[in-house]
Amino acid sequence: MLLPELKAEILKLPPGDRLALMAAIVASLRETEGSIPERSQAIHRMRGLLKTDEPPPTDQEVAAMLEERRLEKYLP
Repeated sequence: MLLPELKAEILKLPPGDRLALMAAIVASLRETEGSIPERSQAIHRMRGLLKTDEPPPTDQEVAAMLEERRLEKYLP
């Protein structure tokens, strides 16, 4: 059944049945919602690991780091 057909069928239900259906849908969404906060918390913890008190490197500093790395890699 496609979404427009489903909506049409839902509108044919009495108000009490529509409320019960809505409650069942909300409950099913809450069950799947449990893993989202865990992932969100993990992301925040990972971001905290990456934080430093120093400002980010400038473009020139990044270019110098890349050049150093290339020299180490290709001219041992």
